[in-house]
Amino acid sequence: MEVVSSSHSCLAIHQTPSSARRFLGTGLGTHNTKLGRPRKSAILCVGTGRASNPSDSGKPHGFHVSDVNSALQGIPQKVGEVQRVVIPGLPEGPDSSQISTGLWEWKPKLTVYYEKSGTKNSKAPAVLFLPGFGVGTFHYEKQLMDLGRDYKVWTMDFLGQGMSLPCEDPAPKDMVVEQDKESYWGFGQDSQPWANELVYSVDLWHNQVQHFIEEVIGEPVYIVGNSLGGFVALYLAASSPHLVKGVTLLNATPFWGFLPNPLRSPHLSKIFPWAGTFPLPSSVRKLTETVWQKISDPRSIQKILRQVYADHSTNVDKVFSRIIETTEHPAAAASFASIMFAPMGQISFQEALSRCRSKRIPISLMYGKEDPWVGPFWGTRVKQQVPEAPYYQISPAGHCPHDEVPEVINYLLRGWLKNVESEGLVDLPFLDDPSYEEHGVSRELEFVRTGYKKSVSVRLFGSNISLWSQISSFLKRHASKTRVVSR
Repeated sequence: MEVVSSSHSCLAIHQTPSSARRFLGTGLGTHNTKLGRPRKSAILCVGTGRASNPSDSGKPHGFHVSDVNSALQGIPQKVGEVQRVVIPGLPEGPDSSQISTGLWEWKPKLTVYYEKSGTKNSKAPAVLFLPGFGVGTFHYEKQLMDLGRDYKVWTMDFLGQGMSLPCEDPAPKDMVVEQDKESYWGFGQDSQPWANELVYSVDLWHNQVQHFIEEVIGEPVYIVGNSLGGFVALYLAASSPHLVKGVTLLNATPFWGFLPNPLRSPHLSKIFPWAGTFPLPSSVRKLTETVWQKISDPRSIQKILRQVYADHSTNVDKVFSRIIETTEHPAAAASFASIMFAPMGQISFQEALSRCRSKRIPISLMYGKEDPWVGPFWGTRVKQQVPEAPYYQISPAGHCPHDEVPEVINYLLRGWLKNVESEGLVDLPFLDDPSYEEHGVSRELEFVRTGYKKSVSVRLFGSNISLWSQISSFLKRHASKTRVVSR
């Protein structure tokens, strides 16, 4: 059931903790600020199914568009040995596409929060963006506001994350026990009937996305996934190719889950007494409380953001605040434990990739080069397994290139979508010379942000790609960093 108006969901009504506010407006700079634990928020059922003006839901922080170079956009200009291409910046104000929100009750007590834009573009392709672990729909606001002008664009929060956390306690404590303000949901002795089989696993998210496409979007889609979202996107395309027109991977994680899948390894899975179900065992509850207090600390979150964003001048105020909000939800800690102990998917990333290739599902790769988690090595491995997939390596950019350099990702996505939709009649970005398809080419992309010019290097790898050259480049880069540090 899709609910778009007069809908309700259990959402956290937050007061931004003072500890979080001290970080706001500082980009990713380091500050010697004493931090305290954020206050717990009240959980209320509030209406969310309304159309939201981007100015109300939070504009992209300080991103502005200048028309100074509009006449040059898309025209390559030579800069030394690398051509420079001026691309559009992000739209703002009335030029951006409106974002609306909605709730979809997939199963009893399992309600999915989603956002959409450009749905009036009835003849345009539908594009579904899947977020990484720990974030949500807010991470794709820059895509919805821009690409929503040309396409039907959707995004959602995975169950157990973001604003798709449960509205009720899946395993409440005994009512006789005193409930203090620090009480976590899911830490009781018995689970609610609706949560008896609940596990926040990659298989659950795969099924969630499949039914969302069938019941809400109602047509095959292009799926774009970052990190965990990339894994789920490839998994779905491999198992339900009739629902997927193409997949774009943004620094996709090549593995998810640690415990064996009960369907793939029934005997081995029986060795593990608990695999993410509710209620949490006593020993797991104690471990979760300790770990959760550490990783949900604002200082830990800021440290992670500094790792995954290569350009520390990037303003991540909204990302930081929204992550903090999620950690304040009383169900967040138990959901995190369920995710960490959930079994692996029924098929691996490599198996999904092989199936997609055999079924001729178009795939493109857009990876941030400075990603400390899913580095160039992993992008290269995917490119080797699917040589026909265009692989764009972006620098400087980290684990979340769609948020760090959205201008570049949106430009490349538009080009790739036009190429696939035209069945190759429209060239891929940078492939204006046939020789580039084999040997690759580099471009310097320039755009305007907050009134200033910025440039990013993008390399399109050709089909003739050497794994050893990538390993050598990786070793040289890290050796260079070591020399700098030693000095």
